[in-house]
Amino acid sequence: MLRGARVRDDKDFSGCSIFGMMNLRGEKFNGDPMITAIANMKERSNGLGGGFAAYGIYPQYAELYCFQLMYDDQAAKEETEGYLKDSFSLEGAEVIPTRSCEGVSDPPLLWRYFLQPRESIACDLEDVDDFVVRAVMHINVFIDGAFVFSSGKDMGVFKGVGFPEDVGRFFRLDEYEGYIWVAHGRFPTNTQAWWGGAHPFNILDWSVVHNGEISSYGINMRHLEMYGYKCTLFTDTEVIAYAVDLLVRRHGLSIEDMSRVLAAPLWSEIDRMPAREREAHVALRQSYGSLLLNGPFSIIISNREQMIGLTDRIRLRPLVAGRNGDFMYISSEEAPMHLVDDTLKDTWIPHGGVPVVAELIKPAAREEETGGKVLSISGAEPA
Repeated sequence: MLRGARVRDDKDFSGCSIFGMMNLRGEKFNGDPMITAIANMKERSNGLGGGFAAYGIYPQYAELYCFQLMYDDQAAKEETEGYLKDSFSLEGAEVIPTRSCEGVSDPPLLWRYFLQPRESIACDLEDVDDFVVRAVMHINVFIDGAFVFSSGKDMGVFKGVGFPEDVGRFFRLDEYEGYIWVAHGRFPTNTQAWWGGAHPFNILDWSVVHNGEISSYGINMRHLEMYGYKCTLFTDTEVIAYAVDLLVRRHGLSIEDMSRVLAAPLWSEIDRMPAREREAHVALRQSYGSLLLNGPFSIIISNREQMIGLTDRIRLRPLVAGRNGDFMYISSEEAPMHLVDDTLKDTWIPHGGVPVVAELIKPAAREEETGGKVLSISGAEPA
């Protein structure tokens, strides 16, 4: 090193923390271990954003969509509720419970609604989920001061400005029980800190937490807008959530093919593949080249039946997986997995661009189809 040169150690180039925990048999646990795990990676966030998604937390409304909204003011709330009443049957509406927490300040108005499209509207629809997506986009684009930050069934997103452990305590996550939880600690580099811009990003049952930077945001956004998605948050992670919904729900791709779109192999690697595999990869690149995520990333994608971990093809952001009996873990670091599960022994680093997929073992199939085995996981550890 040159004499007198300064060492720049003030930037963490792999900042942001992600953590996911899933019980494969659908047995529920509260948010305490998630708060403990994400707090263990506090150096990966800077107090400008944190959040959680939890599945199975609204069993009394399990078949209803749950819209969770942030409002700037009462006028935005009244306009939104008028729109919802025109299009949906509202089965419940309430303030999202919170508690005063040091480190979390100036929250927006936080409300949740349990609803379903009105029967007269639903009968005319080919796909109710598409109607719900359009409703979310309408509110986020056209109603000033209103933002739908969660819109799935039997699940919810809880996010805001602050360190993630403070956000978790603010939303009283110790009082919720779910079987899949994901968490994020934010270290924003290109966007401002505001409540809506925290992770997870959600549409329907899909939630995404992300560590990295997507430089292809512009072309990704333009491709998604051809299908009716509106990217209103000006943050790269938003496009990932919408891309997953488009590819898997609307176009019917498998999780593996969705991963091949988002984290596509290099053309030089595709050229060396066997003929049939090469043809499949070429077809995906030709059809969905505009959804390739360019840049470093590690992500956790979740829905009501799966938790999926994925990195860019050359692993420019860290990701570790672990499993212990009924529990599956995905994390930026290994330490928090051991902190919440001191008997965990089976951990591994997934291959770049290859998804780790944990799937819920459905009750009717547990003994008959699995022979009593506990795990339902693909994306095994390297040999």
